[in-house]
Amino acid sequence: MRTAKRIENLPPYLFVEISRKIAEKRAQGEDVISLGIGDPDIPTPSHVIERLCQAAQDPQNHRYPESEGLPEFRNNIAQWYKGRFSVTLDPDREVLPLIGAKDGIGHIALCFIDPGDIALVPDPGYPVYSIGTMFAGGSSYYMPLIEDNDFLPDLDSIPADIARKAKVLWINYPNNPTAAVAELEYFERVVAFANKYDIAVCHDGPYTEVAFDGYRPLSFLEVAGAKDIGVEIHSLSKSYNMTGWRVGMAVGNAGIIDALRRVKSNLDSGIPQAIQYAAMEALTGSQDCVKEHNEIYQRRRDRLLQILNQIGLKAKPPRASLYIWARVPDGYNSIEFATTLLDEAGVVVTPGVSYGKHGEGYIRLSLTIPDERLEEAMVRLMAWHKRKST
Repeated sequence: MRTAKRIENLPPYLFVEISRKIAEKRAQGEDVISLGIGDPDIPTPSHVIERLCQAAQDPQNHRYPESEGLPEFRNNIAQWYKGRFSVTLDPDREVLPLIGAKDGIGHIALCFIDPGDIALVPDPGYPVYSIGTMFAGGSSYYMPLIEDNDFLPDLDSIPADIARKAKVLWINYPNNPTAAVAELEYFERVVAFANKYDIAVCHDGPYTEVAFDGYRPLSFLEVAGAKDIGVEIHSLSKSYNMTGWRVGMAVGNAGIIDALRRVKSNLDSGIPQAIQYAAMEALTGSQDCVKEHNEIYQRRRDRLLQILNQIGLKAKPPRASLYIWARVPDGYNSIEFATTLLDEAGVVVTPGVSYGKHGEGYIRLSLTIPDERLEEAMVRLMAWHKRKST
């Protein structure tokens, strides 16, 4: 039996490899602390779970859902965008619920990419941007995200012949893995670039609600003309600690939303309706939980930055996202350093090169770990640094 070439050429998914290494260590009896995966450790808010349990008792929610989601859920998404970003959306034409943001990211390439087409993809970046492109038969042109440019793609450096062939431009702010943010002026440049070359923009924005020091990240759709050429993919995973429930949304350009709806209607049956009711409760209920979660993440950010500076890792305090993007010490590449910390300290971090070649020289550390385990990780890192220094 022969599998398709796309499967033969498929690299292992990043977090599967991380999980495998952790499992190997733990099978050997080692206590491993993972700062590698951005999966919130804080429970889903209780009022959201209560609504889920209520909805699960209703037999109407035991049947097939619709791919486009419940009308009231689409209305709630549109209302949330209006209240949070002052963005007006037609819930019937410009809103599409997703089975998590990854669902939309992985499938949207099928809406635009034919064999031989090009997608503009950030490097370092979330691997699914390029994997979805590959599954659709296209190729990725990688846009370097470098520190000297605040980890923003330099659109002016993209060759004109590449830009003319490109069908999709991926951006992601607040950014994973670099934790960089983008302001209105940069989004305006993205819209102008996309109009010039007739490119669809897909903004992956699941971290807009995880922010610190009073910072309020923008929606790409706040920019004039953004809805004419693009969509934003969002998720309740990080905002409300709902990664396991798999619920998100794509919003924006009606043509793109319709294309994605048509793809998904042939591939899935939508989000289970009880989960949709839980998501509605998250969006319309008290938002105090978001503030409380961010206070926890900010406290962890500040503690971890103290230790990183002491052991020779350079990192700027992130204004948003769940991550710290730190430069590794001299004498290591990112995989060597991550392997060293795993083997010698029992602490897992993600090597930056896992997100693309321009992630080399960095590691990503996640703030989604209980306080007591984070403290233990920091004790181990300090002890490792002391042993190396003597």
